[in-house]
Amino acid sequence: MSYVKTVPALTRAGVDINVRRLNNLSNRRAQSTVASTQADQDVTNRESYSSRKSRNASSSPKISIDFELTQEAYKSKDNLELLRSLVVFKLCSYDLLVDKNKELMDISKFLLGKKAFEQFMKMTFYGQFVAGEDHKSIKSLIQKNRAFGVGSVLDYSVEEDLTQEDAVTKEMDSCVSATEKEGMSMDHREKHYKAHQQFGDRRGGVTGARTYFYSDEAKCDQHMETFLKCIKASGGSSVDGFSAIKMTALGRPQFLLQFSEVLVKWKRFFSFLAAQQGRDGMEALEQRLELRPLQEFMTTLGATGDFHGWFTGEKQGSGTIDRLDWNSLIDDRIKISDLLVVPNLETGQLEPLLNKFTEEEEKQMKRMLQRLDVLANHAEEHSVRLMVDAEQTYFQPAISTLTVEMQRIYNRGKPVIFNTYQCYLKEAYDMVTMDVELSRREGWFFGAKLVRGAYMYQERSRAEEIGYEDPINPDYETTNMMYHKMSELGLTPMENKVYFGQLLGMCDQISFPLGQAGFPVYKYVPYGPVNEVIPYLSRRAQENRGFMKGSQRERELLWKELKRRLASGQVFYRPQPEPGL
Repeated sequence: MSYVKTVPALTRAGVDINVRRLNNLSNRRAQSTVASTQADQDVTNRESYSSRKSRNASSSPKISIDFELTQEAYKSKDNLELLRSLVVFKLCSYDLLVDKNKELMDISKFLLGKKAFEQFMKMTFYGQFVAGEDHKSIKSLIQKNRAFGVGSVLDYSVEEDLTQEDAVTKEMDSCVSATEKEGMSMDHREKHYKAHQQFGDRRGGVTGARTYFYSDEAKCDQHMETFLKCIKASGGSSVDGFSAIKMTALGRPQFLLQFSEVLVKWKRFFSFLAAQQGRDGMEALEQRLELRPLQEFMTTLGATGDFHGWFTGEKQGSGTIDRLDWNSLIDDRIKISDLLVVPNLETGQLEPLLNKFTEEEEKQMKRMLQRLDVLANHAEEHSVRLMVDAEQTYFQPAISTLTVEMQRIYNRGKPVIFNTYQCYLKEAYDMVTMDVELSRREGWFFGAKLVRGAYMYQERSRAEEIGYEDPINPDYETTNMMYHKMSELGLTPMENKVYFGQLLGMCDQISFPLGQAGFPVYKYVPYGPVNEVIPYLSRRAQENRGFMKGSQRERELLWKELKRRLASGQVFYRPQPEPGL
């Protein structure tokens, strides 16, 4: 997720107020939730990025935990919970049951009746993967997990049960502008950032992520209200909770699609100019452009725009600019639609991506930003940390940029907003390092969630079918490297600056040993009424069939612990947390 310093519209007071006022706040030492800083290091006198990376890499400690000790791994579970996990994991390993899970649940509901069916689900699949029906019923599970060293990230998991045809119709209607619907040419638009009918249903090939489709502004307001309730529930259930949101739930995705294209074109233009100065092939933050050769090169292209005035003050005085300086070029846009401009290499002018925006489209863009601001403000008031989930690569540059802008506003005193970085992306490392560096320069807390990513199969299929470069790493080992580079940033888990997380009901033999060893660990906690969460459970079974088939080791550990308890007379074992956790 590359950072671009933009979107002045995202402020507490109103959508059209420029956020450059934030830069006038007094400079102080940069702090980070996931990166160490020198106590005597001022943001105006920074170490070079490369020397800091080298120093941190040599000082990272080695941590070791034994995940084979079942007595410790499952001490938070009673015997019935262990038995339920064994049964659910085994059932989920059968292809026939997974393929026909929706039909089987419909038959079960018909035969058992609504009340008995819901009770059956609570005893099995729902009870394994969902915390409860509302914020009151989930409190006991959250508190129990907390007592054993594991926190919660709340996620209201009610999904709209759309047919594929309805999903495609909604997507195509919401991702195309009024100008394009009128027949205006889209030839200048990049294939990656255009809506395509065959991939209109964004649920296909997705692992572990909910999908929202735009209906209207009223529906977006409903989603915002749901997120607000989730934030309130998280704040009321624990003192260190997280809540997760998706940006596609908060507005028309057309804006995210088009803004992402603009950001990528600006980034590509910088890379092109860096190559002209012999600086291609370098890490993102090591690339710097010399202003005089840049101006001369633009002149040779016949550029007539005010590119000489693009950089002023400190940047112009140093004689060079880096990627973050370059990104600041579009910081002064006043109207939202003015953000959607791209540099024309031939003229040196900033030109609109589209010929025009309707008044309603302008309002829709503003409302999305206003909803984001409401959620961030609510999270701050309730002492809840807000995670903005990552989504598809054709939305993600805009999502990441808007999230960073919220961090610049709300993360001044403590980390409130957390960005999400998908480590299966080829550019993941550059994205993280640039945002860490920006937080150092400007003196706000950097908060991040590192995930593998949920859209790998869909992304690869879409890239191959439509014809653009696959954005995903070529293999598992390359994705692992994105994680291991955390050590280069000086990220040491025992400092409580790195958090670990897994889905509720899965990988408990990993989560709880980490939590009991003092690591900050969280479970992603879905909740919602039984019948309304059925689409989530059905999709979860489909998506995780590979994991469930490969969960033999987890089943062995569960069975080992259950036999140990029975053999030692612990038939009615009751979980007892140790003091101090």
